[in-house]
Amino acid sequence: MTESTGAGERAPRRIRADAQRNIDAVLDAAKAVFGTSGVDAPAKEIADLAGVGVGTVYRHFPQRSDLIVAVLHREMDAVADAARTLVVEHEPGEALAKWIDRYIDFLATKPGFASALHSGDPAFEALPGHFLQRVEPALRSLLEAAAATGQIRADISAEDLLTAVALLCQPARGGGVEYGRRAVAVLVDGLRYRAERRQPS
Repeated sequence: MTESTGAGERAPRRIRADAQRNIDAVLDAAKAVFGTSGVDAPAKEIADLAGVGVGTVYRHFPQRSDLIVAVLHREMDAVADAARTLVVEHEPGEALAKWIDRYIDFLATKPGFASALHSGDPAFEALPGHFLQRVEPALRSLLEAAAATGQIRADISAEDLLTAVALLCQPARGGGVEYGRRAVAVLVDGLRYRAERRQPS
């Protein structure tokens, strides 16, 4: 049910479709630029890639921290939302493996944000809380579904697995994201060890 807006209150302003397209384009561009050039890359580089003017970038994201937070929020939400899609399209064990692969893609973008995330800027203080609120429950649901059918062992928590995958995906000399994927694949195989597969009732 939608609550009515009281006297003197204004309903949230809806963003026009063209403005939303610009915002999405800027966020896509910022993600790509931050991943290659870091978070201090010129706004013009982001604007040019997005196909908008620099003024459009600043109109929607007045501070650089606003843009960084918006990009990371969107990426976290996308990782979390992927769980709902995967669990419908695949059996539980495969859905879990595919979600972990999607999480690795998210981790691969983080080095470009490192300088900002470790800067001590208060603007970023809420990001860990948003991550835990959105991503951890998504993974927990996948783990519980896979464990319920005996496809994985039931003695690992979502928090433990998120941490383990993140550690395995730390940059390694001569490695890269594919190195992390291979290491995580071994971890995922370990989740199946001693699992008692059960037929659905």
